[in-house]
Amino acid sequence: MTEFFTSNLWLIWVIISIVCLILELSSGDFFILCFAIGAAFSAIIAGCGANLTWQIIMFAVVSALSLLLVRPALIKKLHKPTKERLSNAEAVIGREGRVTENIEANGYGRVAIDGDDWKARSTGGIAIAEGTRVRVIKMDSIILTVEPVE
Repeated sequence: MTEFFTSNLWLIWVIISIVCLILELSSGDFFILCFAIGAAFSAIIAGCGANLTWQIIMFAVVSALSLLLVRPALIKKLHKPTKERLSNAEAVIGREGRVTENIEANGYGRVAIDGDDWKARSTGGIAIAEGTRVRVIKMDSIILTVEPVE
């Protein structure tokens, strides 16, 4: 069994790379991706016949270079250049939805936005009928303030 692993170290590096890619899917900050790149390069040189020492050195060097060069480039390219990232609830502000339960004058109703149902009130305390398209103006805790969309 040990002989199999020593003769197929490239396969172990490929498995490490795939595991790192799967773990990256849960984080999304491109940190673990750098180790997947390092493991992929180690798999290539292992397939070319390099010994384990060189494979480990290649893994460390390529992973470090990826952290310094690839990760910042990916973050800059794929993440929006805003100073603050909005949470899921705060990201609702400015979105449009549909009234699912009448919003009564100076009262509350319900609004559906992307499949989520929110308690809502209207700006100015006006009544808004069910089925009306509305835009979220502000959010107080879990209660949305909405206005009709023209």
